[in-house]
Amino acid sequence: MRLRNVKNKEEILDNTSFLITNPMDYRGRWKKLFSNDNPIFLEIGMGKGKFIIENAKKYPNINFIGIEKYDNVLVKAIKECPIKLDNLVFIRYDALYIDEIFFHDIDLLYLNFSDPWPKTRHHNRRLTSPVFLNKYKTIFSRDSIIEFRTDNRDLFQYSLVSFSQNGYIFEDVSLDLHHDNMPLITTEYEDKFSSNNYPIYYVKCFSRNV
Repeated sequence: MRLRNVKNKEEILDNTSFLITNPMDYRGRWKKLFSNDNPIFLEIGMGKGKFIIENAKKYPNINFIGIEKYDNVLVKAIKECPIKLDNLVFIRYDALYIDEIFFHDIDLLYLNFSDPWPKTRHHNRRLTSPVFLNKYKTIFSRDSIIEFRTDNRDLFQYSLVSFSQNGYIFEDVSLDLHHDNMPLITTEYEDKFSSNNYPIYYVKCFSRNV
């Protein structure tokens, strides 16, 4: 996917209070950054930020961290929320190295509309692959809790198998989230897909960390 360049992106990134430029310095002590003991919810691949920004506004007693790999997308998220929220920060980072910046810090992980990597040889790049699930084990503060949404049926089926084979228990599963009367904060992609009547697949699952 080719990303359109954003004008003045370097200036925006250099002058925002949302962006944490030294995330490795907080590994294992992110609560000190927020100056409270509230739970920390993480979204990997936050896109333009609609989902995590709305959650941060609605739940001030939860701390939210959004990770995005691409500068152009991250800048759009920053522009979506011009007013600083004390319970929200962004990180520019590659999720492949997630265990470099978190260690027993995270209480819940959101994976929303991740890249499906459809070719079989690329399946290990999926954020629900065993490669990533093994990395996530060290980032959670207690039990591993993941909420996953996608419009891609193949990715959803793959993810259910991957979760199950790696010790996760399903708490909620939906094959058509927007018709199951669940309270929702949506992503930009989700609004687009659901408006075209595509089903949104959802699972919330957890794994006991001993």
